[in-house]
Amino acid sequence: MTYFLIFLSLSTAVLSFFLCLYAHVRVTKLQQSTKDLDWSALSNITGDLATLKKTIQTLNNRLNGMHSPKIQDEELLRYIANQNVAKQQSNGRVGG
Repeated sequence: MTYFLIFLSLSTAVLSFFLCLYAHVRVTKLQQSTKDLDWSALSNITGDLATLKKTIQTLNNRLNGMHSPKIQDEELLRYIANQNVAKQQSNGRVGG
């Protein structure tokens, strides 16, 4: 039983050591990739991201409006109303 506990604790320690090495490598890569990033570059990226987000929202709103059944129904009613007005004018009768 004691050998089992020794091997279990040893394997846990080795596993945690390798996980720490992996985390260290990832943090080092992140630091190297952001080494040349200054505050002006960060503000430019933030501004560009905000502009892109606004553009995407506008496009989505426009696309959602195109496929809205409400707008299609309104166009259909407008078309029918125009047809009825054209029929009344073509009868030649003048009301009043």
